[in-house]
Amino acid sequence: MVRKRGSLILCGAFLFVACNGLLLLFLWGRPPIGRFGEGGGAEPGGREEWGVAKRKGGGTNLAGEVIRLAEEVESELETQKELLKQIQSHRSLWEKRKRMGKRQTDGGKVENKEEHKPPPQLPPVPPKDDSENKDPSQEKDKQEFIVAAVPDLKVDTQPDNDIKELNYTKLEVTVTSPQVVIPILVIACDRVTVKRSLDKLIQYRPSAELYPIIVSQDCGHAETARVIGSYGSQVTHISQPDHSDIRVRPEHRKFQGYYKIARHYRWALNQVFNTLSHSTVVIVEDDLEVAPDFFEYFRALHPILTSDPTLWCVSAWNDNGRDGLVDPGKADLLYRTDFFPGLGWMLLKDVWAELEPKWPTAFWDDWMRHPEQRKERSCIRPEISRTMTFGRKGVSLGQFFDQYLRYIKLNTDFVPFTKQDLSYLMKENFDVNFVKEVYSAPLVKIEELQQGGGLKEMGPYRVQYSSRESFKVMARNLGVMDDLKSGVPRAGYRGVVSFLSRGRRVFLTPPEGWTKYDVSWS
Repeated sequence: MVRKRGSLILCGAFLFVACNGLLLLFLWGRPPIGRFGEGGGAEPGGREEWGVAKRKGGGTNLAGEVIRLAEEVESELETQKELLKQIQSHRSLWEKRKRMGKRQTDGGKVENKEEHKPPPQLPPVPPKDDSENKDPSQEKDKQEFIVAAVPDLKVDTQPDNDIKELNYTKLEVTVTSPQVVIPILVIACDRVTVKRSLDKLIQYRPSAELYPIIVSQDCGHAETARVIGSYGSQVTHISQPDHSDIRVRPEHRKFQGYYKIARHYRWALNQVFNTLSHSTVVIVEDDLEVAPDFFEYFRALHPILTSDPTLWCVSAWNDNGRDGLVDPGKADLLYRTDFFPGLGWMLLKDVWAELEPKWPTAFWDDWMRHPEQRKERSCIRPEISRTMTFGRKGVSLGQFFDQYLRYIKLNTDFVPFTKQDLSYLMKENFDVNFVKEVYSAPLVKIEELQQGGGLKEMGPYRVQYSSRESFKVMARNLGVMDDLKSGVPRAGYRGVVSFLSRGRRVFLTPPEGWTKYDVSWS
């Protein structure tokens, strides 16, 4: 093969010399170049000449013509020289490939790594950027690293030398994808104290672009509208247009407010997802004050919510978050819960698309807790709440406020959740560890917890209920909320309620081997 290629190269060189000789003879014997006449021929006596000096008698300067021809020949020779260099370099590559192929055929291995260094594997080319047609709020909250290998090819043009080096320069470019936009939807009506809620949201908001505040107002209350309007461009003020009463059954007339709230929620969420085209939202009401790390909390948990199909919300609220029932030293402690908490919660657009067609006319929060909606999905909740309610006034007429809600502890320590590994909250990780921790705790009687008894350790301890009635009795005696919705206790997960009692971690649990909730426990 090498002999054949060598013959081809010699033939090419011979043809090169012959062609140049013929070209020289042709150029020497052609007539002088002058101006084109009307008949299409060269006219020596024309006024325009192409690089040819004229003698006084009108003839052509022979010396000038020879110089011009020499320059043309020199230019052509330079071109042919470059072609020969390229042919020589390819010859070296052919010989090298032949040697490599022979070694592989003989079963040998390439020992000289510098002689044959394969290029590193390159990552797939990223798809064409179609950001102009995409909702920026749907961008993933992450950093992408693009690694490219750029060859540094060094060629020696001497005819007897091979290519000596083929190095690769590794280039790393860090591309930060735009972070997901998480709007805050404030549900407002006729409470001018919405100012307290908005002040805290704006105070702790790290970015107006990433966390636009949308205040949706019902009721048409003028004074509340003026308060909201006073924030100018810091918030977006939208108004639910339908303020009419809703026709209800006679026995439900006293619940007219609950019907209007459900209507308002439906309209406002449609505005956020369908009109403003956001992919997620955090809903708060106008009587909630947020913690310093409220935005950090939801930012960090958004990827968990979007990646775990067994989750359908993230809540800032712990129903049993009263001071004394939570561990003040565990502000970073998070749980899964089967009970929908509300009161500052994150919802995804695809879940809203599932819920909106069957949205209830009233009591939307209890409706969310029905098995038909929950579908065995869970929410994330904190040990210490990231919201606190200050509104006793409302359609619930202060239900639970004086007994429970006013005592909820609001977190005051900023926790850098976005710098933590929260994958432990994924179902496949959380369930194994949670069940092991709960049911490995010593089983004790409620009296031992209340009186101290012989309990010397700080826990955890486990107390066990076996019926709806026993759960309610134990919950009341231990100071946690005793109501159940479709069999699910507040803040419970797999039937387990976790809290502190007299400084000890306690699990209020069903018997080991629990499988499902009894919907009759309501």
